[in-house]
Parts: sequence; structure tokens; C-alpha cells
Amino acid sequence: MGQYKPPSSRAASLPRLFRIGKDSHGNWVAQDQQGLCGGLFVDRVEALKFAMYENGNCPQAVIMVPGILELDLNAKPQRIHQADHRDATALARAA
Repeated sequence: MGQYKPPSSRAASLPRLFRIGKDSHGNWVAQDQQGLCGGLFVDRVEALKFAMYENGNCPQAVIMVPGILELDLNAKPQRIHQADHRDATALARAA
């Protein structure tokens, strides 16, 4: 079993994209685009702190969802499509 490493020391070239919004019960939700991690939070500030910590402090990789965003803990991890990879590469260059 490996030891947990904070996102800043992970060997990842692209930031993880996170969505933040409210669910149908009024709870704040943060979840990465691939469905690998996320959670429910008491307010927007805490959801944003979580997303920023998990994505290596990259504000360009956080999307505020204006509608309903339900936390999906049953989602299977998704592969990044080629178009998403190009968009993420552009974000990494802009940072």
C-alpha cells in the first residue's frame, strides 16, 4: 500500500477538472469530471477549497454549475476523450 501524496506532489501534467454546484436538497457538491472523487459540503467555500486542493490549486480547472449537480458515487471512472485532453492541455498552458 502506497502512502498518500498531496496533489501538488503528484506526477500529473494536467489538472483534474472539477464541477461545483448545489444538489436538489440545497447541499454543495464538488466532483471531478471523471467521477473519481467528490463530496458534499456545508457551503460553496468549502466545496471550492476541496476542489482547489485536489486539482493542485488550479482555478482554471473548476467549473461552477448553475443548475442542479447531484453527487454520483456510483459512476464508473471515465476516460478522457481526445477533445477533453486538448481542452485540458490548453488549460495547463494558460496556467
